[in-house]
Amino acid sequence: MLAHALRKYDRAEILFFASGVSNSLETDRSEFRREIALLKSVSDQHKDKKLVYFSTCSIYDSSKSESPYVQHKIEIEKLISEISTDFAILRIGNAVGNGGNPNTLINFLKNAIEKNTKITLHKHAGRILVDADDIAEFTHSYLNKINNQCIDFAYPYQFTPLEIVLSMEEYLGKKADYETIDEGARYDMEFRQIVRDYFKNIAPSDYLKKIFKSYL
Repeated sequence: MLAHALRKYDRAEILFFASGVSNSLETDRSEFRREIALLKSVSDQHKDKKLVYFSTCSIYDSSKSESPYVQHKIEIEKLISEISTDFAILRIGNAVGNGGNPNTLINFLKNAIEKNTKITLHKHAGRILVDADDIAEFTHSYLNKINNQCIDFAYPYQFTPLEIVLSMEEYLGKKADYETIDEGARYDMEFRQIVRDYFKNIAPSDYLKKIFKSYL
């Protein structure tokens, strides 16, 4: 998904690493080892290029911070800081785009609504979304400001699952079968000003509509 979005911004001096483990529920250690091996290999082959890697905002989520996927991402971030002298790491939210994992949040909810599958929504949860095209455009425009550091990148607002479902109902013209339970949590994130400026003047409801129009 990210590779597809980034293709139009391909530059000879940049190495976009968009071939990592994409499934946040992954537990197969061989998949993690595959990514580490590939990262070391391509980094060694392209030492003259700036390495751009995409990590996850789930690092801040206490309910997910001990998962194999998140621990792997933390390990990768540390590895990059050790093997690369010119890098940028973007910790991204729930990315929405063409292709990629069919079980991403937006795809899951869309399929459940269309198939009349009952959904359980956590009342207190927060979900941070970002359009893959925004990831690509932001990376292209601001990469010179991200030097050997991590930056959190997503639309700077936490949607409740219910907000997303109600908006999707309206967009699809179809009611969802759901129940809410008294569970879930939000996590604190501090977005840099360049991220807030990138999304300025876009209301949360409008950002959802933008995503739905592009990908549903």
